[in-house]
Amino acid sequence: MRTCEPSTARNAIRKRIAALFVPVACLLCAVSIAYAADISSVTFTLDFPNSSPEHYAIMLQSNGQAHYESSGRISNDSDARDDYQTDFTFSETTRNQIFKLAKDAHYFSGKIDSGSKKVAFTGAKKLAYSDGQRASSAEYNFSTVAPVQQLTALFQNISATMEFGRRLTYYHRYQKLALDEELRRMEDEARRGDLAELQAVNPILQQIYDDNSVMSVVRARAERIMELGKTVSAAR
Repeated sequence: MRTCEPSTARNAIRKRIAALFVPVACLLCAVSIAYAADISSVTFTLDFPNSSPEHYAIMLQSNGQAHYESSGRISNDSDARDDYQTDFTFSETTRNQIFKLAKDAHYFSGKIDSGSKKVAFTGAKKLAYSDGQRASSAEYNFSTVAPVQQLTALFQNISATMEFGRRLTYYHRYQKLALDEELRRMEDEARRGDLAELQAVNPILQQIYDDNSVMSVVRARAERIMELGKTVSAAR
């Protein structure tokens, strides 16, 4: 009886295996495309030269995943500069609020800037929306559109929280004596309602709380802010 040569047999096996993997690969690709089509996003960007930060952007996906990035001086009274970025998860309440406001603002598909020359410049802002079917954006300095005003205020409060996280990360690494005053300011602003999504900076607050080389009063303040974040989330 005639038998196939070893190399011929191996090639035949490889072809059969490849034939099995092609449908699987196609299925995975289709699932990936379908998943991407189901994910929508809202992005807020602000550029304001000579401010702190000079640039920041917040991108929120409909599944709650978010990315924040900023650049500029550590603070207004410091020449030290830092580029910062981090990923976090939005609370469900805030996520739903943002996407509802984006819908109410017609997904930023039209003009949203007031056009007034009498309004002071407060930074070049941009709101963008995208999903599997559309992509739209609008730039503005000041808007009279109520949903845009609410989104602007909310994103600015979120950025304020993230900037505390940026400074705390820097101070914890390079300047621990600055942590007390920074956390004091953060706690005051949080209690006034000027911050949003406090849970986003829990990792650095937890690091400070766990660090025995940090003063106990500072660690206690970090713990209170984490508890305050839980209280705010529960109230929503």
